[in-house]
Amino acid sequence: MSARGHDRRGDYDHDLDDDDDWGDTGGERDNLTDVPGGVRLQKVLAAAGVGSRRHCEELIGAGRVEVDGQIVRRFGARVDPEHQIIRVDGKRIPSRQDVVYLAFNKPPKVLTAMSDDRGRRTITDFLGDRAERLFHVGRLDYDTEGLMLLTNDGELAHRLAHPSYEVAKTYLADVQGPVSRDLGRRLATGIELEDGVAVADRFRVVEQAGTRALVEITLHEGRKHIVRRMLAEAGFPVSRLVRITVGPVKLGNLRPGATRDLTTAEIGELYAAVGL
Repeated sequence: MSARGHDRRGDYDHDLDDDDDWGDTGGERDNLTDVPGGVRLQKVLAAAGVGSRRHCEELIGAGRVEVDGQIVRRFGARVDPEHQIIRVDGKRIPSRQDVVYLAFNKPPKVLTAMSDDRGRRTITDFLGDRAERLFHVGRLDYDTEGLMLLTNDGELAHRLAHPSYEVAKTYLADVQGPVSRDLGRRLATGIELEDGVAVADRFRVVEQAGTRALVEITLHEGRKHIVRRMLAEAGFPVSRLVRITVGPVKLGNLRPGATRDLTTAEIGELYAAVGL
């Protein structure tokens, strides 16, 4: 069992008995065909972390749950969580229990890879004895630290990393100060680099004192060393770079080298961001 499934199901196991018919006669009929041997819909929702089973039944009764695009109002509807797409309030939920979604705070001097023939530290060194084969979503430079997403959901990982989906990422950068007043405008207009113009979506100065400044920059592309190159070309070389968001997911207070399970809401927002 994945850490995600274990963490989210622990509060609900006491009322997830398949033989319990409580609530089967409630709600309105619909056209969904029950999957033979399938799992009760409210059990799938509760196991995904949506809420207690009774709360999930309330969501079903209110018409807020869809299976393969169809609103389902029967509490006892049986579904296949491995293959059917289930949404609550329009957001897809992670119904498969073998799929893992993690936030990882990558320390500096760690290679964005699962192994390295030169013996450098990699992401795997921080994951313990996990049985799943995980993918890292995109990359962070060797010296860059901060938020990375790890998953064994190959389709989600591919889409999040693909530039066509334009998933925004935000960074904090220590640069040489003081920062010029027109830097934000220049970054938003576009910085000419050797491989084309790079444009920032948002920019702000967080703080500055003397010859040092902390700035925040958001952009949706992921060319190699893009943030460092943009700021250096603008005349403000970076001494430290930390990624603090990937789409809706925030680094928060996750300590360097640690991981945490993404919430059901975060996963749903990631699905939505890439059209899944």
